[in-house]
This record gives sequence, C-alpha cells and structure tokens, in this order.
Amino acid sequence: MAKKSAMAGTGIKVKKSKNDKVFDFFLYLLAFIIILIVLYPMYFIIIASISNPADVSAGNIVFLPKGINFKGYLKLGEYSQLWVGYKNTILYTALGTVLSLVVNIPAAYALSRRDLCGKKLFTIYYLIPMFFTGGLIPTYLVVKNFNLLDNFWVMVVPFSVITYYIIVARTFFNNSIPDDLWEAAQIDGCGNLNFFFKIVLPLSKAVIAVIALWTAVGQWNSYFNALIYLRSPELQPLQLVLRNILISNQKISAMTTGAAAVEAKQMADLIKYAVIVVSSAPIMCMYPFVQKYFNQGVMLGSLKG
Repeated sequence: MAKKSAMAGTGIKVKKSKNDKVFDFFLYLLAFIIILIVLYPMYFIIIASISNPADVSAGNIVFLPKGINFKGYLKLGEYSQLWVGYKNTILYTALGTVLSLVVNIPAAYALSRRDLCGKKLFTIYYLIPMFFTGGLIPTYLVVKNFNLLDNFWVMVVPFSVITYYIIVARTFFNNSIPDDLWEAAQIDGCGNLNFFFKIVLPLSKAVIAVIALWTAVGQWNSYFNALIYLRSPELQPLQLVLRNILISNQKISAMTTGAAAVEAKQMADLIKYAVIVVSSAPIMCMYPFVQKYFNQGVMLGSLKG
C-alpha cells in the first residue's frame, strides 16, 4: 500500500486491481443514483410545465415532454402583479444581501479578535436570540412601533442580523487570518479599519460568497414576513404573488363543474409547475457563479467552534 502511494505521488500510473475496479463501479453507480434522485424532480417539473396537462395528469410524462405548449407560462404572464413581484423581490434580495454582509461580516470579525473587550459577553448576547426568540407577536409589536408595517424596509432591515452567519464567519476568521498578519500590519502602521478593509476582506472572498448566497436564497424565497407585515399589493414579493395566483386558480377550478372543471384543474396544475420554474430559475442561475467558493467557505467555517 505504501509503495502504491509513493508511486502515485510521483505521477506514475498505478494499475488498479479487480476489487478496486468493482469498488469504483459501485461508487460511481451510487453517485449517479443520488444525482438522479436529486435532479429528476426538478427536471420533471420543467418538462411538466411545457407538456399537455392531460398527459401530466394521466402520468404519461416520465422523461420527455408530450404535446409541448407554453400555456402555463403565457397564462402566468397575463398577471401584471407578477412583474411587480419580480421587481420587489429583486430589490429585497439585492438590498437584503448587501445589508446582511455589511452587518454580519464586521460583527463576525470583531468577535474573532482576541483583544475585543467583553468578547464572551458579546458572544453570549448574539447566541441567546439564536435559541430563544421573542415570538411572532412581540416581533410584530416592535415592527409596528418602528413604523415599519407595510413599509418597503420591513423586508430588509429588521431581520438582517443572523447569528448563524456571524458564527460561521467568525470561525473562518479565527482559522484563516493569523495573528502574525495583524502584527505585521501594525508594524507597517496599519490600523484596525485599514487591516479589515485592505487585508481581511480580500482574503475572505470564500466565506463572503457563501453568506451572500445563503442570504440571497433566503430573501428570494421569503414570503412569511411579507404575509405578516405587508398589505399593499405594490410591495408584495414574488413568492407572495405566486401564492395568490395559485390560490385564485384553485378556487376557480373548485367553483366550476363538468368538462370546464377538468380543464380548469389541468390549467391550475400547469400554472403550478410554471410557478415553480419561474420562482426557482433565477436563484439557480446565480449558484454556478459562487459555487467555486461555496465548499471552501463552508468547510473553513466549520473546522472549529
């Protein structure tokens, strides 16, 4: 075994034994099955959204679409509120992600510093709300007292501090930014702010990308806060608009009878699949651009507590 490892380290190809080949085969087979299990539901939703709804209801759609049409997307596009929701969600996601980074990254760096006065007290202060929250009603009253009800900023400001993100980033700073670097920067006359902006942040692209992705996904999929704190249709995010569209279509299909009921039910199902694609596609397209940082940032932030 040691000989094989030494030969592998020198770049010499080592001939695999029969047992190794059998093991590799089953390993690749297991990986393929897992990938298929994960990806097939999304693939099915995509082909179902462009297939004949009758074939979808009858279970005739398995791997390829049948009776390709875009009725679901065309019907969905008729709702003018959809584009308002898209605009709102993009704004909430962009501003919420930026604000989350601005708030959580400096807090994490401060907690990672050994010379922070009252470090344990601040850490406890951040950890307590992570396990014990005030509940919905007290939170609602706080939001109301700050005049944020039915306000654009209620989707961005009140929930920007996330303790878990601070802990992950703090652990990353502890493991990746050595004290010697700070001492060398001090010798060169670098202060705390210059060290943070010019040295720490450029070395922390991995964890920043991970937290930005987590925040963006959370903001994009958020609908509960909007359901509780927003009333004006012009402020509703995409997820709430799509929820309202689904509910209205289900009511229409329930109120009709006979052949019209069957057609309405099929159209409601078609819109349902189209809604999933429309709501998921943008955030899925964003993932490949930060994927190279994702594994690195998560692993480095999870080595030590």
